[in-house]
Amino acid sequence: MTEDLGGGDLSRLRRLNARAVLRALRGEPALTMTELARRTGLSRASAEDVVRELLERGWVGEAAPTAGAVGRPARRYRFRSEAGRVLGVDVGGHKVLALVTDLDGAVLHAARVAVTPLMGREERLAAVDEAVGVALTGAGVAADEVWAAGVATTGLVDRTGRVMLSEALREWTGVDLAAHLRRLVAGPVLVENDSKLAALAESWRGVARHAQDVVFLLAGLRTGTGLIIGGRLHRGFGNAAGEIGALPAAGWARAQRHLRSRLGDAGREADQDTAVEHVFRAAREGDRAALSAVRHYVRDLAVGASALVLTLDPELVVIGGGFSRSADLIVEPLRRELDRWCVRTPEVRVSAFGDEGVALGAVRLALDHVDAVLDERGELAAPGHLPRRASRSPGHG
Repeated sequence: MTEDLGGGDLSRLRRLNARAVLRALRGEPALTMTELARRTGLSRASAEDVVRELLERGWVGEAAPTAGAVGRPARRYRFRSEAGRVLGVDVGGHKVLALVTDLDGAVLHAARVAVTPLMGREERLAAVDEAVGVALTGAGVAADEVWAAGVATTGLVDRTGRVMLSEALREWTGVDLAAHLRRLVAGPVLVENDSKLAALAESWRGVARHAQDVVFLLAGLRTGTGLIIGGRLHRGFGNAAGEIGALPAAGWARAQRHLRSRLGDAGREADQDTAVEHVFRAAREGDRAALSAVRHYVRDLAVGASALVLTLDPELVVIGGGFSRSADLIVEPLRRELDRWCVRTPEVRVSAFGDEGVALGAVRLALDHVDAVLDERGELAAPGHLPRRASRSPGHG
């Protein structure tokens, strides 16, 4: 219990007690003083002192009385999620999606700008500027009110927020996304690979929120993966964990070719995602050639997925990305292929986020940074800008 600390460091003790109270209130609608004392291990007097200070600082607010209560209801306190705002941005091949949320991750406004894989660097960055500007304006949030921003992108990302390698987008290798976003918002900017952040979103509030070990498959015009190990996003030493698609034998490099072979002239369209949907639709209607293309796609997808399953022995395999809309054609064949190759086949589930999962993962990345700074900051300052730190969140391993 934080009250049992010795050494007479009252300032540090006060910070630890405040941290315990904030943790107890996060994710709860409201708690009474008695409940707070019990959950934190503090005496009631200490809990009252901490809550009084947090009320003055703006971190905590008094909740409305419970409707229908008999007699004078006990005062209840809540974490003020409205005290700050964070930004999550998904920079993809076909869209840029920006979300502005409160400190609980509730979306206040979303803005979407259409792009294409053929766009160059400047056009795509201009779309980022537009999406972020519209999202902030729609949420009524000024750029200097953003506490932290999370950004998702295809490709490998280094610790500074620069894209080390991107084969999917033109002129994207070498883009310093962290530096670009710091022109748009005041808070720290954290950049991560889109597949990893989609996995983070599933672990946060998606179909994998109760699982500790997860393989996430981003299934679309390209295939990516994110790994959750022990309930934490796993990046690896050089942030390249899960990049099994780089191995030709894994099958992911050729998997989409089976679908593209059925596109004909549509395969040359900018919106290939829509064109591939025609292939899935034809397969659903019984077209033999389309069924064969989907079958070969799933077989190749399963090779790399099986290698990851055999390595990690996860509780879940989650399918997300654009092709998850055709899960009725993918899940059962994939499960059968995993049965062929794996010692134990995990449960296979489909993401419910549609194409917003990556942006939600970017929000979670920003919130992890906020939580880490709240845990580490030297004093109970009033809500305001968080100090800048490295461009990578410490919240997950």
